[in-house]
Amino acid sequence: MFAKRGNTAIAAVTAVALCSGVWLLHNGTAPHPPPQPGAAQAHPDPAARRSAAPALPPSPPDRIRIPSIRVGAPLMGLGLTPSGSLDVPPAERADLAGWYESGTTPGERGTAIVAGHVDNADGPAVFYRLGALRKGATVEVDRRDGSTAVFTVDAVEVYDTHDFPDEKVYGAAPRPELRVITCGGGWSRSTGYQGNVVVFAHLTGAR
Repeated sequence: MFAKRGNTAIAAVTAVALCSGVWLLHNGTAPHPPPQPGAAQAHPDPAARRSAAPALPPSPPDRIRIPSIRVGAPLMGLGLTPSGSLDVPPAERADLAGWYESGTTPGERGTAIVAGHVDNADGPAVFYRLGALRKGATVEVDRRDGSTAVFTVDAVEVYDTHDFPDEKVYGAAPRPELRVITCGGGWSRSTGYQGNVVVFAHLTGAR
């Protein structure tokens, strides 16, 4: 089960359907595999805990932008699969990301969740370069109330599917936070991607 809206928790560990790696499967091996975060990106600066902006009122998001990795994508609402894992956007929409619409909206207090594909059968998808993101980068989310929530990246980490830290990624937060998730880690022809790249960010401004 999962908690009520605004206190996000998701029952299962990963967005499994993000992780087939069909482009790699069709091409044998990709000439330019998706970047993976290094160890230096895994530990947030303690000062980041003191720099949060005040929470915004709830408002559904329409678009996510990550300028440093050239992401600008519309957002659709995502639910849970029958098994309790996070659902995913349609694989054929390489330009589309999604947010967990039964949870926190980006900018309000709590943990908001955004997910998108790393690739599809045709090549790189919306979050192909997510593993190249660095601490201190900016993530912007346009909201339906006309405001833009501005987040600063605290850490970028990669986890094996079997060791995915549910509570750390999906658990409730006392301030406005954002997680951006795609597939990553190793890749196998039999299982696809073997983990997830997760971006941890917190609200530092609005306009």
